[in-house]
Amino acid sequence: MNALLAACLVLPLATGTAHAAARPCDGTPSDFDGDGRADLVVAAPYDDRRTGSVTVLYGDGRTVKLVQEEPEPGDAFGSALAVGEFDGDGCADLAVGVSEEFAGERVPGADGNGAVELFHGSPEGLRREGRLTLPRPSSDRFGAALAAGDLDGDGDDELAVGAPTRGRGGSVVVHWMKGRDRQEITQRTRWVRQAAGVTDQWGAALAAGDFDGDGRDELAVGAPADTVTHDGQGSVTVLDPKRRRSLTLTQSSPGVKGAAEKWDGFGAALATGDLDADGRDDLAVGVPGEGLSARQRAMDYGDGAVHVVYGGRAGLRGARSEMWTQRLLKGEPRYYDRFGAALATGDFNGDGDDELAVGVPGENAVQVLAAGRSGGLTRRGDVVVKGRGWVPAAVPGGRAPGKGRVDGLVVADPDQGVVSYVPGVRRPGPYAGVRPGTARKLGTGSGLYGYALA
Repeated sequence: MNALLAACLVLPLATGTAHAAARPCDGTPSDFDGDGRADLVVAAPYDDRRTGSVTVLYGDGRTVKLVQEEPEPGDAFGSALAVGEFDGDGCADLAVGVSEEFAGERVPGADGNGAVELFHGSPEGLRREGRLTLPRPSSDRFGAALAAGDLDGDGDDELAVGAPTRGRGGSVVVHWMKGRDRQEITQRTRWVRQAAGVTDQWGAALAAGDFDGDGRDELAVGAPADTVTHDGQGSVTVLDPKRRRSLTLTQSSPGVKGAAEKWDGFGAALATGDLDADGRDDLAVGVPGEGLSARQRAMDYGDGAVHVVYGGRAGLRGARSEMWTQRLLKGEPRYYDRFGAALATGDFNGDGDDELAVGVPGENAVQVLAAGRSGGLTRRGDVVVKGRGWVPAAVPGGRAPGKGRVDGLVVADPDQGVVSYVPGVRRPGPYAGVRPGTARKLGTGSGLYGYALA
């Protein structure tokens, strides 16, 4: 089923057998088995009576389906995914959210307690390692969002787990920080100091990136229903757990374009990447409820927008920002498009800076914005991949000798259960790097197959 992926991701220097079981891992991104090829993970949280499943498409052509050891209907195994390097062996590792699992008897109509299943990479592929839960679970949805990043600068990734319905407003739990196995952070944490509302959904979206270039990642936390000054306007909190510092961003923050309005959903999706090739990560924030056209219906719809806040020496504080909508790009905004409902970054044209892929569920499309090495994203050369779905992800590609990596774009349509692959094309400059006509079906499945990708 994934022979196409294997063909596209073969590294120019990785020749010979398809799977070298005895070779140790060397830190290749998203490589679970150390064969020098990136692997792809596809979640189907509603598979088999909503017990959920995760399919691993290895770069050598193998396909492996992962499920829980004791699955129960409604658990939603695969509600979120994160790939990181957690144990320092050079193999990529996988975390899988199980946000609707109950520790005891299922409570009809209630949100799940939640859990996270861990799988560590090895030369033979992923192996089950363990699970994470909260010590005093309630209707927390622990595992609804995941992000991996090196938050303490020790060279290994930490895992951040969102529990957006925990307590009053939600929480984020960071695992494996140096000196602390588990650190829970909420809006009321002393060094965060935010007002908390029970419906804020703080922790519904997560992304890690090094916004100030100091070698340590920071953590962006989306709260898309946060009522700061308007109902459901949304917010993003940027956390530095090591230094215990935080920064709150909204559409009313100084330097951030636009204005906060009811039900915008600022922070519903997050992605990080170096969009301007300055060596620091930048933050993309989805605002799918942003209203641009007439006939808006409050919480139900939105034309959508994406804010990009660029990193700098001081991080995201005082950094420049941009607001992107389809009024500036190809296409016409419509009140049900929800442009920005999903986001991903990748270097699809191999020029050293990342492009931005934006999910547009109302059009069943992904729009890719091109970036230039000076100035970041540009209005030139954006590309729309239509009819393939609206959930984007980037798969790290191979490196040619003396040249940079060219990533591939993966697009999922979870309603139809179809995942497609669009190879990147090396073309330096302000070009999106993908050609919709080259898209090919990568795999199919049931139960919202493609709901999450990693």
